[in-house]
Amino acid sequence: MLNIIIFLYQSSLTPEGLTIFLDHFSTIPLYIGEGHHLGTLLSSMFLHGSIVHLLGNMMFLWVFADNIEATIGNFTFVLFYLAGGVLASLAHVYFNLGSDVPSLGASGAISAVLGAYLIMFPRSRIKVIVFLIIFVRQISMTALAFLGLWIVLQVVGTVQSSSTLEGSGVAWFAHLGGLGFGLVMGFVFKRQALLMSISS
Repeated sequence: MLNIIIFLYQSSLTPEGLTIFLDHFSTIPLYIGEGHHLGTLLSSMFLHGSIVHLLGNMMFLWVFADNIEATIGNFTFVLFYLAGGVLASLAHVYFNLGSDVPSLGASGAISAVLGAYLIMFPRSRIKVIVFLIIFVRQISMTALAFLGLWIVLQVVGTVQSSSTLEGSGVAWFAHLGGLGFGLVMGFVFKRQALLMSISS
């Protein structure tokens, strides 16, 4: 909900006001590398560049977050989500030191959620809508297959972006950083859930 409220506020700003707003609250690797604006590692994950960016992230959060949250509890999930976003931003900063291009969005935190889900619920079925030119079809696949394909796309995107001087405008290293954190925490959460089920 906070993401949506902030995006609506962003949309109400003038172009000049939006530029100032993003400069203050998005993550800019150059500033972070100099030890400034460290709070933007947190604030940037609540900003989005477009309605498509926002809706895409919120859809993934809606699909994959609930099972994890139900397993580890609301408070732990919030801490996990925020930590994933911050570490994802740090990964982006590390590989883009010196860049003055703002980075924003919940994608890094969402990537952490996807990584944890992959470890905790690999056999869960995911319904996917496929658009095939003249018709739409819904298919079902395991979380392992769906997220495995997603990971491949992230790796390919990272390699392609790294091979060009301009990059793609997507913080691919933030995705991979969040994913790595999520995978590790997925094992931790899965073990904790197993121990709790045994003790009960």
